[in-house]
Amino acid sequence: MPGTQALAHAQVHAQTRTRERRQRLAHEAARLMAEDGIRDFHQAKLKAARRLGILDDASLPRNREIEDALRQYQRLFHADQQPVELQRRREAALRALEFFAPFDPRLVGSVLEGTADGHASVALHLHSDDPEAVPRWLAEHAIPAQSRSRRLRLDRQRDLDAQVWLFAAEDLSFDLTVLPASCARQAPLSGIDERPQRRASASQLRALMVEAEIADYDEATRSLGSDSLPPRK
Repeated sequence: MPGTQALAHAQVHAQTRTRERRQRLAHEAARLMAEDGIRDFHQAKLKAARRLGILDDASLPRNREIEDALRQYQRLFHADQQPVELQRRREAALRALEFFAPFDPRLVGSVLEGTADGHASVALHLHSDDPEAVPRWLAEHAIPAQSRSRRLRLDRQRDLDAQVWLFAAEDLSFDLTVLPASCARQAPLSGIDERPQRRASASQLRALMVEAEIADYDEATRSLGSDSLPPRK
């Protein structure tokens, strides 16, 4: 029936427009995160929506879509500098994981995920049932730090107001979230996709850095190989 066909066509058109808006918002949010140093996905997507004048909730991209767009943006516009900043932070993260070894530490966030840039902090999860253990450790090593609180979701039913310590070292920012010792076995839920956060111990980070170095070497070898090929006739 003509009316049914018209309705179906309108629905497809509306879905296409919504998908295009989500893509535009995801890329604008990614640009804001890369260029303005915004770290919060929700803040980035709302600011992008205001800038583009797209205010319907259905068009707001998921955090994972923004993260994917951020990777693409970095490859296109920061291909030279971003890997350098990432490597610097991973090396610092490895030293921090070793330094905080008594707290069974884990690396989390953009440094682990590979999206860290010059604005990114090195984020760690530390584990202790003694609320004074981490500040005591910082004081004993003469590390001035600021205290904050952060709400995390331990699982679908439980939230936690976790203690956070912020400090600077090696011209980098460090963000320490202190969790109960039991959380070393079960990561809190990610704010990106509501799944358990990806985390890495010192040994896992070392392995990741070796894998990245091998991948970079292979890519460089392929590039040199293609550059040395004779021109096609």
